[in-house]
Amino acid sequence: MQLRVVASALALGVLTVVLLGLYLSVSIRDGLFEQRLDQVERENAAMTEQVRQTFSSSPATSTSDLQLLLSTMVQTLDAGASSAQDFLLLSSVEQSRLLDVATRTQLQRELVSDELRQATVSSDGQVLQSVLIPAEYTASEQPEPGVIMGSTVDVPTVGEYELYAVYSFQPEQETLSFVQRILAIGYVAVLVALVALTWTVTRQTVTPVRRAATVAARLADGHLDERMPGSRGEDEMATLARTFNEMATNLQDQIVRMEALSNAQRRFTSDVSHELRTPLTTIRMAGEVIHASRDQLDPAARRSAELLANQLDRFEELLADLLEISRFDAGAAVLDVEQTDVRSIVTAVADTTAPLAERKGVFLSVDLPTEAPTADVDSRRVERILRNLVVNAIEHAEGKPVEVSVAADAHAVAVVVRDHGVGMTAAEAEHVFDRFWRADPARARTTGGTGLGLSIALEDARLHGGWLEAWGRPGEGASFRLTLPRRAGIQLEDSPLPLVAPSRGMKQYPTGQIPVVNPPTGPTPTAIPDLSGSIDETTDVEAR
Repeated sequence: MQLRVVASALALGVLTVVLLGLYLSVSIRDGLFEQRLDQVERENAAMTEQVRQTFSSSPATSTSDLQLLLSTMVQTLDAGASSAQDFLLLSSVEQSRLLDVATRTQLQRELVSDELRQATVSSDGQVLQSVLIPAEYTASEQPEPGVIMGSTVDVPTVGEYELYAVYSFQPEQETLSFVQRILAIGYVAVLVALVALTWTVTRQTVTPVRRAATVAARLADGHLDERMPGSRGEDEMATLARTFNEMATNLQDQIVRMEALSNAQRRFTSDVSHELRTPLTTIRMAGEVIHASRDQLDPAARRSAELLANQLDRFEELLADLLEISRFDAGAAVLDVEQTDVRSIVTAVADTTAPLAERKGVFLSVDLPTEAPTADVDSRRVERILRNLVVNAIEHAEGKPVEVSVAADAHAVAVVVRDHGVGMTAAEAEHVFDRFWRADPARARTTGGTGLGLSIALEDARLHGGWLEAWGRPGEGASFRLTLPRRAGIQLEDSPLPLVAPSRGMKQYPTGQIPVVNPPTGPTPTAIPDLSGSIDETTDVEAR
C-alpha cells in the first residue's frame, strides 16, 4: 500500500511538474522574445528614421560623394549605440552606379534571403525574419538565434536603398536557459520533497494498519490474547488501536463462551447417548419378548408390538449416530485401515440396498472397473458412506434409475452415486451435509431419518483425507461423489470421475435384479498395518 501511494504521488507529481514546467518555460520564452522584439523594433525604427533624415539633408550629388556617404553611414551605425550586430545597405535600383555597403558583406549576404528583400521592397514599414547567426560571426563561437530587420531609405539622386540590421537574441537565450536550469533543479527538489513527504505520511498511516493486519492474522491462528499496541492518545490511529483491541476482546469472550457452550453440548450429547443405552437395552429386551408373542395378541396389540419394534430400531440408529457424532466432535474417531478392493464394498452396499430398490421400483445399476481399485481405507466407514448415498438416491429417485460408478487413477479412487429424481437446488446442495438438515422436513421417509447420515458420511470422508461433494438440479436429480486417496498422505488434486456425468442409458432389469458390470476379480486383498494416525483429515466439499 505504501509503495502504491508513493508511486501514485510520484506519477502525479511528475505529470504536474512536466505540465507546469512546459507552461512556465513557454511563457518565459515568449515573454523574453516579445520584450526583446519590441525593443528591436523601436530601436530599428529610430535608426531607420535617423538614416533617412541624414540622407535627405546631405548635399552630396556626385557618385564619389554618395559612395562615401553610404560607407560613412554604415560605419556610423556600426559604431553607434545601437544593439544591432551588423548593418547592410543594398541598392533596390538595377544597374545602380553605387556599390552595396556592409560591415560584414559575407555575413549579410548569407542572412538576407530573396524573400526578405522582396518583402522589404514591397513594404513601407519594417520587415522581420528570424535567422540563425553562424558561429564564425559570434563572440561565443556558437550559433546564436537572432532576427534581421529590413526597411527602405531614399539616397539622394540615386533612389531607393534597402537597409538591413542583424540583432542577436543570445542574451535572451542565455537568460531562458538559466531560468530553465533553475526550474529543473526546483522541480527535482519538489519531487524529492513530495516523495519524502508522501513516504513519511503513508508510513505513519500504514504502519498501524500493518500492525493491525499482523495482530488479526495472529488472532485468526488462535492466539486470542494478541492485542494491537499504540492505543494511547486521541488521534485516529490510537482510536483505531483501541477499537481493534475492544473488538478482539469481545471476540475472545464470544469464542470462549461458544467453546464452553459447544463443549457442554458435546458432553450433553455424549452423556445422554450413553445414559439412554441402558434403558434402551431394557426396553429392547421387553419389546423383543412382546414382539415374539405378537401372534397371541389381539390385532391392535399385535400392530402395537410391530410399531414398537420398528421405532426401537430407529431409536437405536439415532443413538448410534449421536454417539458417532460425539466421537467426531471429541476427536476420538480413528480409522481401522486396510488395503481393500473398493469394488467389494460397492457390491456389498448394492446387495444391502437391493430390497429397498425393489420396494421403490428403482433400477439400481453398478459400473465397476476391470482392474481392482484398491485403497487404504476403513471398510466399515466407507461402506457406511456409500450406503447413506445409495439409500438417499433410491428414496429420492421417484422410480427412476440410480447409477453407481467406480473409477480409479494413480492417486485416488472415486465413487459417484447419481439419481434422476426430485433433485435439489444449489442452495439446498450447500446445506445437504449439515446436521439434522432436510430439504423438505415434511417429506415422508421409509428408512432412517435421523438427519445425521450425510453429516457422518462427510466426517468419514474427511477422516480418510478425501472429498465428498454434492450436486443437484430440481427435476434433474442429484449426484454425490466420494473421492478417497489410495494411500495415506496423498493430497488429492483431482477426481477420477466427474461429479455430474450423463446417463449411461443402461438396459432396464426386472425389479430387484441389480446388474453389476465388470464384477471384482483377483486375489483377496491383504491386510496392512493400521495407518489411522497418519491419515490427513482434510476435505474439499463442493456444492454446485
